[in-house]
Amino acid sequence: MNQDHKFIDMHIHTNYSDGAFSPTEVIEYASKVELLAISITDHDCVSGIDEALSVAKKNNIEVIPGIELSCQVENCLQKMEMHILGYFIDYKSKKLQNILSTFKQTRYARALTILDKLKEHNIVFKDKIFIQNAQNQSIGRLHFAKALVMEGFVGSVQEAFQRYLSYDKPAYVPKHYMSPIEAIELILSVGGLPVMAHPYYMHYNDKDMLKNLVDNGLAGIEVWHVKHTDGLVKKLLALAREFNLIVTGGSDCHGPFKKDIPTMGRIKVPYYVLDELKVANQKQSNKLMI
Repeated sequence: MNQDHKFIDMHIHTNYSDGAFSPTEVIEYASKVELLAISITDHDCVSGIDEALSVAKKNNIEVIPGIELSCQVENCLQKMEMHILGYFIDYKSKKLQNILSTFKQTRYARALTILDKLKEHNIVFKDKIFIQNAQNQSIGRLHFAKALVMEGFVGSVQEAFQRYLSYDKPAYVPKHYMSPIEAIELILSVGGLPVMAHPYYMHYNDKDMLKNLVDNGLAGIEVWHVKHTDGLVKKLLALAREFNLIVTGGSDCHGPFKKDIPTMGRIKVPYYVLDELKVANQKQSNKLMI
């Protein structure tokens, strides 16, 4: 295949976190939309990577082991959520597995609390499969949002968040976070390359914060994303040049839901981006060996 005309998707979720596709279905769909390489980046979870790697061999798709870590930052006005992507991680690292085990336990406890809060508002789910499976996945608010839609309590995922699940709403429960610097340090310690996910949250406007993250090892920034406008992409490219950051991108695909078509492959990230990520990761590895 001519790599100049092939694309990658470096931000994909499976049903081990809040995606609808199994890892096998992710690979099958990636093949369908003719992607050359992908990264599995489940929330605080690496359980889907082995299956994806196994299936990918049969489909000639390159899979980069990844993760998306939940972080929280504080400024003078408010607490904000930030996600840090980690690429090329040693996903079998005992250190990583132990930390992710804590995340899984706290997410499950949080899910039970959300369930109780929804009951207080006369919302009781008939189908509780997603709760029953929660101990084997990295469960989050999107699971609840989809269940609210499927059982007719709301008309859309957006409405579910606006009425019940967003900050200050009746069923909101904060989740366990690490700081962005802790996330960066963890990713680096397991051989990975840390990248800021979807900066449309406005993190990119705080240059002092960004400089601090770069000084502590942040290597890249997600420039291309389904929620990034062309104008924002230009701003992020300029920011990447200013801070000497590697650029990457992906669809943040969570699979199909009702009539929604999966976003995988919609963002046309050229293969050379992965080449540059590999070079940056090798340089980082060489630094650690010195």
